[in-house]
Amino acid sequence: MIPKYRKSFNAQYSEEKYQNLLKDIIETFDYTPGFKICETPAFIPKSLKDRLVTACDDIMKVINQPNFKELTQGAFFDEKQMVPNEDAQSKFIQLDFGICLDDHGNPTPKLIELQGFPSLYFFQELLGRMYRKHYDGIPDNFSQHLNGMTPTQYVELLRQEIVGDTDPKQVVLLEIEPETQPTNIDFWATEKTLGIKVLCITKLIKRGKNLFYIDESGNDIKIKKVYNRIIFDELDRRTDLKTEFNFKDEVDIEWIGHPNWFFRISKYTMPLLKGDYVPKSYYLDKIEMIPADLENYVLKPLYSFAGAGVQIHVTKDMIDAIKDKSTYLLQEKVAYAPIIETMDVPAKCEIRMMLMHNSKTNKTQIVSNLMRLSKGEMVGVKYNKDKTWVGGSTGFFEN
Repeated sequence: MIPKYRKSFNAQYSEEKYQNLLKDIIETFDYTPGFKICETPAFIPKSLKDRLVTACDDIMKVINQPNFKELTQGAFFDEKQMVPNEDAQSKFIQLDFGICLDDHGNPTPKLIELQGFPSLYFFQELLGRMYRKHYDGIPDNFSQHLNGMTPTQYVELLRQEIVGDTDPKQVVLLEIEPETQPTNIDFWATEKTLGIKVLCITKLIKRGKNLFYIDESGNDIKIKKVYNRIIFDELDRRTDLKTEFNFKDEVDIEWIGHPNWFFRISKYTMPLLKGDYVPKSYYLDKIEMIPADLENYVLKPLYSFAGAGVQIHVTKDMIDAIKDKSTYLLQEKVAYAPIIETMDVPAKCEIRMMLMHNSKTNKTQIVSNLMRLSKGEMVGVKYNKDKTWVGGSTGFFEN
C-alpha cells in the first residue's frame, strides 16, 4: 500500500525466496501449515494505521460500556451454554477490517467481524520474522505491533498474560484433536515458546472441581490455567467425543480467555456499533423495513462461525424463507479495494487487529495483526484456489 516499498519488494521477489521462506517455516516445527501463506507482507501507511487505531478505539468504547453484558445476553442462543465464573473483560479481542477506498481514493477500514477469542498470536510473530529473514527491504522502523513494541516485548507480554507466575506445566492450550486443526501450527509455536501443554479436551481428567492431564512420564498434572482455543459450534457438532469435562461444570481453573466472550463479542455485537468504520447492521427480526438495495447486503447466521452459512447474493425471497429471523443478521456489504500490487492482478486485503487485555495496566491494547490477501469474490480458500499472492500474511506498519 506504500508504493515505494511495494515497488521495491516486487522488484526483488523471486519464487526461490518464497519457497525458502516456506521451507524455513515448515522446518521450524517439522510441520506444514494447513493454510496458504501469502508470498508477500503488506506495508501499511501511517494514515491507514491511524484510522485502524481510531476504529478499534471506537469499538472498544462500546465493549467497555458497563451494560455491555446486559446488551449481549442474546448472544447465547441457549443460556445453558454459559460457562461459570465469567470474568470482567475479554482477554482476547479480534477486529477484522476489510480495506476499502474513501471518497478521495485513500485506504480506509470497514469492520467485517469481531470475536472475543484468541487468534494466531504466536504464529504471526514467527511469520513476521520469516518475512524479514527471507526478503530485503522491510524497513527497520516498520512494525507488526503498531506501538513500537519489539518482538521480544510482545512475546513477554503474551507470557505474562497466559502463563504469568504459574508453572507452565500447569497451563494447557485446549482444543479438539489439535493435530487435525488447520491452524495448529500456532499451537506448536505457542507450546514451544511458552512451554505449555497442547491438549485435546478428551484428555482432560476431572476429579471433583479439579482438572488433570497425564504427562509423558505418566504423572498426573493438576491444571491451573486453560488457554481455550475450542470453537463451540465445532464442539456441538462433535457428538462422538467422549469427555469427562463439560464447559458448564464448576471447576477450579482460571480461563485465559473465558469462553463466554466467544459469544458476546461476535456477529451479535455488530448492530450495537456505529461510526465511520462500521457497516450498517441489523438483527433480521428487528429490522423495520427490508432495504430495497439488497444487492448491497450480506446475510449472516448469528450462531455459526468461520464464514459458515454466509449469503452474499441476498434476495427478499431468501429472507422470507427464513423461519426464525432472530438467528440472522443483515449487514451492509463492504467493498474491498484491490490495492496491493502483485505480479498479475492487484489483491484485496483484510486486516485483523489483534487485541489483548493487559492485566497490569488493566487496559485492552492492540498487540499485533493478521492479514488475508484475496483475489476472489470473498476472502477464503475456496474463493482463491489456483491464485498466487493470496493467503495469510501480516502487515508492517509505518511509524
